[in-house]
Amino acid sequence: MMAAHPEESCGKRMAVVVGCNYPKTQFQLHGCINDALSMADLLVKRMGFDPLNIELLIDDHGHDHALMGMPTGENVKKALGRMIDCAQSGDVLFFHFSGHGTRTKSHHFREGEAIVPCRFNINVDFKLLVNRLPKGATFTILSDSCHSGGLIDQEKEQIGPSSSSSCLTQNKPKFIPYEAIVQHLSGFGDKDGAEFNFKSAVAVGTNWNGDGGILLSGCEAKESSMDIPGNGANGSRPHGAFTDAVVRELSAAGVPIMISNRELVMRVRDLLKKEKIIQQHPCLYSTDQNARSIFLGLPT
Repeated sequence: MMAAHPEESCGKRMAVVVGCNYPKTQFQLHGCINDALSMADLLVKRMGFDPLNIELLIDDHGHDHALMGMPTGENVKKALGRMIDCAQSGDVLFFHFSGHGTRTKSHHFREGEAIVPCRFNINVDFKLLVNRLPKGATFTILSDSCHSGGLIDQEKEQIGPSSSSSCLTQNKPKFIPYEAIVQHLSGFGDKDGAEFNFKSAVAVGTNWNGDGGILLSGCEAKESSMDIPGNGANGSRPHGAFTDAVVRELSAAGVPIMISNRELVMRVRDLLKKEKIIQQHPCLYSTDQNARSIFLGLPT
């Protein structure tokens, strides 16, 4: 269903969708590729995206969509760069990430939050990308990863943080300690860890420029986002709790979908609470105007 690259068809609505399961590593997850496929399908069927304008990156060599490229830090950065380079005023840009998050602790930079690509090379800097965003375009990030509430620190907090309780669960947090990433990569030498650069291990999204940035995070900055194992007996697949809730809410909405960013996050919070997934509280960071705007709607 997904086609080549966004730059080949510069439409009004473009997306980069990433799912990282980290197979054959000690950090393996199970629902993130399913999240990416579900989100890409939703964008086409319910949100008006042309498949030609969606770039899908997943770390499954056996899947047809993996031919588009593995979700390494370099490939994710290039995909986002292509999308922004062909954007114009009035365009709607979307980045969805499902995978691990971490809190960086490098002597080069202050502590901050970051997404973890499939080869653990943390070199995606949203600040540089968003500063190239043309005026009048919007860029929405939906991150289903641990500590995702801290991915951008310059936009106004619209929803979150709130108090939460801990509980025993079989769900797996989407979090890797920064020290574990460094240790994991050091075992590969120059071959597989070559893309990792300590000078690139920065918190993504610092010094966010302008009012086009909208972040829907799977949890607060100090919380974990859950990877749900699924239950084959009742037909459920492994999935991320946040992505799955977003997809269900939007799939059940009327046509056209007229749910604001604020309303969507509140609905998802209520749904997760109802389903007793209390480890995470989705958040929204944006300007007041963008909080009231329709999710992935045309800029106003």
